[in-house]
Amino acid sequence: ARRRNRRARRLARGRQTITVESEWMPTRERNVWAMVGRYTSLAFVLPACVLVGYAIGYGLDRLFGTSFLYIVFLLIGIAAGFVELVREVHRDSGA
Repeated sequence: ARRRNRRARRLARGRQTITVESEWMPTRERNVWAMVGRYTSLAFVLPACVLVGYAIGYGLDRLFGTSFLYIVFLLIGIAAGFVELVREVHRDSGA
């Protein structure tokens, strides 16, 4: 059953779950610990993207004998991290 913009909390089988319903998606229950894990993983997305961008730039600098590519790829990694962060938060907000 689909309902518009209704969010309810309830206690189900001894575990706290959150029922998320909107007009665009069917009802689904999420375990609170699963949501905690998902949001905790967001804390690692940005640093991981930055580290990968820096590593690629550093490797290309050593390969080509330059000294500026690490900055370029570091900035690309930061941008990619923020884009992924916004996508994940936007997906969870239901907007």
